[in-house]
Amino acid sequence: MSDSHNGGELKRELGLFSATIIVIANMIGTGIFTTPGLIASELPNPSSVLICWIVGGLFALCGALCYGELGAIFPEAGAEYVYIRRQFGKLPGFLSGWVSLIVGFSAPIAAASIAFSSYFFQTFAIPEGPAITLASHGVSFITLSLPVAVSIATIIIISAIHYLGVAFGSKVQNALTVFKICIIMIFILSAFFLGQGSMTHFSGGWRIADLFQDKFAVSLIFVSFAYSGWNAAAYLGAEIKRPDFTLPAALILGTTIVASLYLTLNVVYIYSLPQHAINGVIEVGAKSAVALFGEDVSTYFSAAISLALLSVLSAMIMTGPRVYYAMARDNVFFHSLGKIDTAHGTPAYSIFLQGAIAVAMVVTASFDKLLIYIGFTLSIFTSLAVIGLIRARQRRSSSRPGYTTPGYPVTPIVFILGNLWIIYFSVMSRPITSLWGFLTVASGVLVFFFFQRKNASNPALK
Repeated sequence: MSDSHNGGELKRELGLFSATIIVIANMIGTGIFTTPGLIASELPNPSSVLICWIVGGLFALCGALCYGELGAIFPEAGAEYVYIRRQFGKLPGFLSGWVSLIVGFSAPIAAASIAFSSYFFQTFAIPEGPAITLASHGVSFITLSLPVAVSIATIIIISAIHYLGVAFGSKVQNALTVFKICIIMIFILSAFFLGQGSMTHFSGGWRIADLFQDKFAVSLIFVSFAYSGWNAAAYLGAEIKRPDFTLPAALILGTTIVASLYLTLNVVYIYSLPQHAINGVIEVGAKSAVALFGEDVSTYFSAAISLALLSVLSAMIMTGPRVYYAMARDNVFFHSLGKIDTAHGTPAYSIFLQGAIAVAMVVTASFDKLLIYIGFTLSIFTSLAVIGLIRARQRRSSSRPGYTTPGYPVTPIVFILGNLWIIYFSVMSRPITSLWGFLTVASGVLVFFFFQRKNASNPALK
């Protein structure tokens, strides 16, 4: 019997619309509906809040402009893994892929599925029932409940959808994301035309010195988390048509659209409530909706947020496996992860691995510990990838791809310095979190040398 997972190559089936949708879907997740309250508690006035979102958007756009050229030079699956491996070698490349598996995709997938379950039960007023928790010495290891079961089922169903094919999966992704954008646009327009807000909430002095305070940098950490996903289309470089044009266009267009939506949504939040009323509030989106339209709107808003979470969940499940596929094809990870299902043209085993890890995180509830250091850990490797762009330019001085980074070398320098700023203040303000990030990277070193030793003992891979 032939193995249906033994096919060779991914197919170029994604056009500009689908690639842009993937960027938008990855970016617009729980961050924009939760982090504004945390940012408001750090900054002294509404003007500083809005400027922080603008600065974060500019950093993300600089990254998108740089990744566009990297994607045109290396139109392959894997994004940072490929870019870093090509410029700095196997070990740094593997570490970026390892961090993507643990921190970049599996943990956020688990978190998004649990958030979806929470909003689902809230929307339909379903009793959650008792939870069964297995613990030892006061530490919980496994939690089983009806919401956990819904979270697991959601991961399995959406993983199965993306296993069935890129074309089918992208259609589902497109529909969910277009719906999400429409809901956000309706919310924004309704807020200004029908909502009970006030322009007096925007009052408050602002000084340029506010930009150079520690709290502004800390706020930028939260903003960078909300903007994460601007590089999503780069992970599917091997499946995008005309990658030298489509990939840069999707990254830039998607990031610009989301940055505009984020800024406008924050204007709505401030319009709906004075800053002191949202300081430290996690459910800032729901609280804003209630202030604008009344208590009756909370059910509808919860339903809309749950569908928005399905969109970001689907986008991450679609993009992540391409990294592990690329790693396996380079013989630095499990070989089965590099196999393509011949019937559906998808990296089946990579999708299954990612889903299994995400399900394990849901059951053990360990995802929350990972989410804390997502922004810090991923900033290290996106910065390294853009440094690789500068190195690639030096090596390819006589030739250029069809797309080149506008504003080079200022654009990559701004992105690198912005991320170094975020990394520095992450270490200063959250040393324990940063330590876990470094330990994650260190564990990747051990895994890398395990596979190196394994490959060295296999004559077929020499």
